[in-house]
Amino acid sequence: MYPELQRLDDQYAAAEADARSLLESLASDEARAAWRPAGGGWSVAECFDHLAITNQIYMNVMRPAADEARRKARLRRGPALPGFFGGWFVRSLEPPPKMKSKSPAVIRPRAEVKLSAAAADFFASHAEAKKFFEDNADLDLAAIQFANPFIKGLRFSLATGLHAIPAHERRHLYQARQILSQSRGR
Repeated sequence: MYPELQRLDDQYAAAEADARSLLESLASDEARAAWRPAGGGWSVAECFDHLAITNQIYMNVMRPAADEARRKARLRRGPALPGFFGGWFVRSLEPPPKMKSKSPAVIRPRAEVKLSAAAADFFASHAEAKKFFEDNADLDLAAIQFANPFIKGLRFSLATGLHAIPAHERRHLYQARQILSQSRGR
């Protein structure tokens, strides 16, 4: 495996391990998982739900771009890394958040979602993203583009999308840990 792909694969594995560790620390406590901090913040369950929804939307727009590239035999010609703007975008997702922004309505978590359902959906969407990465690692990921599903007119490379997913997961798993910590002191 190419070094940048190995690092990306490690990021997917680390995000999954972090999510499992976070869930173990909750011990299936649905009440703690549903607790929201003051000021309208999300609960731990809502963080997992947001990640599941976002991952699924990314897969829905990235898959057709990869399928078309495969039909055209657009195989790897260089490292699968985001470009300048894509790299900035991925770094902006890293925890702790440097700037806060409101999520588009389409990726806001469901109201009163149960942790068990949100976690199952998260792990399914995470596995789908990892499989997409593994199945398409031979493509020219840095050159193949897809339309950003949240910002009209903006296009990202598949490499950017694949790097954004674990960065976004790290951000919201960090957020979930902060919420869990706050819930202990209530």
